[in-house]
Amino acid sequence: MMEWIQSIFAVLKTIEIRDIIDILAIAFIIFSLFKLVKETRAAQLLKGVVALLIIYLISSLCGLMMLTSLLRTFFEASVILVAIIFQPEIRKYLEQMGRNNTYKKYIKLITHREKSDEWKMAVKKSIIDAADTALLFSHSKTGALLVFERETKLSDIAATGTIVNADTSVALFGNIFFNKAPLHDGASIVRDGKLFAAGCILPLTDNKNVDINLGTRHRAGLGISEQSDAVVLIVSEETGVISLAINGVLYRNFTRDRLIDKLEALLLENTDDDSAAAGLLQKIRRKSDEGK
Repeated sequence: MMEWIQSIFAVLKTIEIRDIIDILAIAFIIFSLFKLVKETRAAQLLKGVVALLIIYLISSLCGLMMLTSLLRTFFEASVILVAIIFQPEIRKYLEQMGRNNTYKKYIKLITHREKSDEWKMAVKKSIIDAADTALLFSHSKTGALLVFERETKLSDIAATGTIVNADTSVALFGNIFFNKAPLHDGASIVRDGKLFAAGCILPLTDNKNVDINLGTRHRAGLGISEQSDAVVLIVSEETGVISLAINGVLYRNFTRDRLIDKLEALLLENTDDDSAAAGLLQKIRRKSDEGK
């Protein structure tokens, strides 16, 4: 017994700080993998892989050469197979890592560039136009799906629709989402304060706990907000309720002023408002109020 304890202490004495870091890193990766596949279809696939591993060990012990050779070949290509089989889960996990606020802070410190006054004013104008349009649509119960792009670029989503690249206005949004317009069923993407694309197809949410009363428009808004950092404005065609989808969560029952405040906080985060930009915002708001 003493010899066994002494051998353990002898091994512990050889452990260095880098060994501890190495062990913790591997433990973190294993924990992340289990967290990744938990309560997903990948969990069932993982059980199948474990079953094959058990069969491989048994066949090796029993001397079943052909079966052992076949399974050995399978496991030699396991890295590629895992990448193919678990592709949706791996992609989702990497996207979550990319959207992690902790990482973003450090990335912004390195790559941060001050936004121009023109950019700030364009974004503020697009927010006012979107809020005014949402209010009109809410009264008329016209459905709308408007995606405000942030750090994650949505060019692949924009490619599914029609590139517009025009200045925003209530009239433009009204024409696009008019229920007989060819682009009204898809989503519109706002990039840097401009209407970048319209009639775009969005991925639906994978969340099984979404309210069954929510239609495809809300599920699409939630889906793109899960896969990117976009802020999605949704107007319900059935109820006229104005909602925002942010990071896979749906916030509902916005008024015009609350919507403006929320969008400004989300889209103009960490930007410094100068007097010119603030003055333009007041002019836009006054003009909008006069038109009501």
